[in-house]
Amino acid sequence: MYGWRAYAIPVLLIVTVLVLVDAVRGIGESEPGASTDPGFGELSHEDGTDIVGVPPLADGNFAATVPAGALPEGGPFTATGARSWHVVPGTTGQVGQGTERVFTYSVEVEDGIDTAGLGGDESFGRMVDQTLGNPKSWTRDPRFAFRRVDQTDPLLKDGASPDFRISLTSQTTIREVCGYDIQLEVSCYNPGIDRVVLNEPRWVRGAIAFQGDIGSYRQYQINHEVGHAIGYQTHQPCEADGGLAPVMMQQSFGTANNDIAVLDPEGVVPMDGKACRFNPWPYPRG
Repeated sequence: MYGWRAYAIPVLLIVTVLVLVDAVRGIGESEPGASTDPGFGELSHEDGTDIVGVPPLADGNFAATVPAGALPEGGPFTATGARSWHVVPGTTGQVGQGTERVFTYSVEVEDGIDTAGLGGDESFGRMVDQTLGNPKSWTRDPRFAFRRVDQTDPLLKDGASPDFRISLTSQTTIREVCGYDIQLEVSCYNPGIDRVVLNEPRWVRGAIAFQGDIGSYRQYQINHEVGHAIGYQTHQPCEADGGLAPVMMQQSFGTANNDIAVLDPEGVVPMDGKACRFNPWPYPRG
């Protein structure tokens, strides 16, 4: 009576069961780290004046042996600034819960840097504020909050200082305040001068290894160096081959562990062949 349908219905039932079983089995067997954010090491509350964020001096001409860390071609930047900074006007309310710490910061630009081609000082400040205020940034952790201050704030009027100054800085001054033991363009956190020092050549041109757009790279610069300022001093390796890079990985020099391991053979990054994809956020799946 039913002809071919008598055979088709049982076959379809069997296929459906097999698909469901395979789908259920696939849960929990996805790529490691696929459903979680990359890590960023342990939080340290140690005080000190040592520069944070620059790999130690080691043998080798890094500019030649780590091509991924070279500065790309691109727009003009300031080679030499005045070695002084001005505060960019602007304040924010508290962003984040801050159950343990509310960090205050100012936004500053080195005198001698012309930011007109970057949208002006205000644009730089807005990028900093929007990055730190993004739910994918550090305030996803309820322990942390941020508040921007400037010279109109009672904190600065009374002669106090913000916890750190997020400072766009020229090539020559960067080399003075961050060091130039490795001959690559770096940013850093220098607690001796309470500055998160952002490399203007990198801000303009980005990094070869970082395959995202320039806006994403700037978000990475901010989040990475502020990460050092709030206590994440140790750099991180790529955790899962093909996964997102931890924000505390030195993505300006490479998103592959082998590239970073060349900079610091005795460091935390193994020469294991793992390679990650660029990522500007502490909590990218936020």
